[in-house]
Amino acid sequence: MRKWVLAAAMVAAMPVAASAADAEAGKTVFNKCKACHQIGEGAKNAVGPHLDGVIGRKAGAAEGFNYSDALKNSGITWDEANFKAYIEDPKKKIPGNKMVFMGLKNPDDRDNLFEYLKSQSPAK
Repeated sequence: MRKWVLAAAMVAAMPVAASAADAEAGKTVFNKCKACHQIGEGAKNAVGPHLDGVIGRKAGAAEGFNYSDALKNSGITWDEANFKAYIEDPKKKIPGNKMVFMGLKNPDDRDNLFEYLKSQSPAK
């Protein structure tokens, strides 16, 4: 009986483990962002702002980047919920922003990208 309980517990845990967000997978998703954004050592503003330390930062606050008024005045801090809603559909989350990106429709991509960006953001 004990073996069956253990086996059932392992099977039940498998979908949870398989759906856990992964920063390494997020690094691959970030390839979609590289045309406009930089991250990591030596990152600079480009077409879009650098994304070093973006998680936990106020929207429109990367020094030296010319943000839209919509983004600067959004009042958003890039936490998990705000980031994922924004990256799913930037124009819907913050109408009038300048970001020309259709969004990430796959929730796993959003989860993994968030984990990657979080791994590149200093703990507060």
